[in-house]
Amino acid sequence: MEYRQLGKTDLQVSKICLGTMTWGEQNTEADAHAQMDMAVEQGINFFDAAEMYPVPPRAETQGATEACIGSWFQARGQRDKVVLATKVTGRSVDGFAYLRNGPRLNSQQIEQALDDSLRRLKTDYVDLYQIHWPERKTNFFGQLGYRHDANDDAISIEETLTACERIVRSGKVRHIGLSNETPWGVHEYLRLSDSGVGPRVQSIQNPYNLLNRSFEVGLAEMAIREDVGLLAYSPLAFGVLSGKYLGGQKPPKGRLTLFERFQRYNSELATQVTEQYVALAKRHGLDPAQMALAFVNDQPFVTSNIIGATTLEQLKSNIGSADIRLSDEVRRDIEAVHRVHPNPCP
Repeated sequence: MEYRQLGKTDLQVSKICLGTMTWGEQNTEADAHAQMDMAVEQGINFFDAAEMYPVPPRAETQGATEACIGSWFQARGQRDKVVLATKVTGRSVDGFAYLRNGPRLNSQQIEQALDDSLRRLKTDYVDLYQIHWPERKTNFFGQLGYRHDANDDAISIEETLTACERIVRSGKVRHIGLSNETPWGVHEYLRLSDSGVGPRVQSIQNPYNLLNRSFEVGLAEMAIREDVGLLAYSPLAFGVLSGKYLGGQKPPKGRLTLFERFQRYNSELATQVTEQYVALAKRHGLDPAQMALAFVNDQPFVTSNIIGATTLEQLKSNIGSADIRLSDEVRRDIEAVHRVHPNPCP
């Protein structure tokens, strides 16, 4: 397993990160423990969670994912072997009322959210604490066409970053990261920290896969020049890029089969482009899922690729992508598809 520096910190994280958002919904606690055991055995030292997990989010299951990690730490005693990341929930116009009567990114809520996460995780610190999505109204979760709202009553980034400084100084958090952010947002966090307000952000966790390469426009340069590397989520586009949904297939335990809310990668165009990538992989003797993951793994702006799995078989295969290097020919073929169908699922 290859390890990479997280931002400008002294932390070295595996280029494959273990995603956890199915634990407590599609996966049991025992499943989660087995996945963490396998991941550590295969050299993964980086786990990513969130206070709102599992997904899809529900009041009845909120926090179950972090609790699975906490019980594993308690049973295995391997906290020192894991770089642990989790997230505080951003503002939402609907839903999440069960989280602090509606989450906001102010000091009181960030501190409460962190303490609740630490209790579930059964640890006294997290290595990377991430802002799950912006407080302000902007483009994320596939929204295109920025529309400015001069009357947005968002908590300022300065206030959020000042709150982050307090939790870092408390020793409960080592470093701060972003998620679902825009180039302007990353710039503003960096500008403020450079001016003496709050800690420097060390990473950005955004979607990135063969169907959604929008990160390459604006954010890739920021990630490289500013050492705020990408933690890529949805690298298989909710499993679509494995090809398991093609031909109208509906695997009974598949996320898109179980949960109708996940439509981002479920369009007719997504299916057409996926068919081309799957055929490309097979033409080169590659497993489609491993090809898709290998493409993400070695992008110069990627620090770590967050993989998720519901079975140990899937997990083993996904981890195996770390050993695959795509040939120049494969990359040329991928770019040929991308030129015709750029970002069908932004």
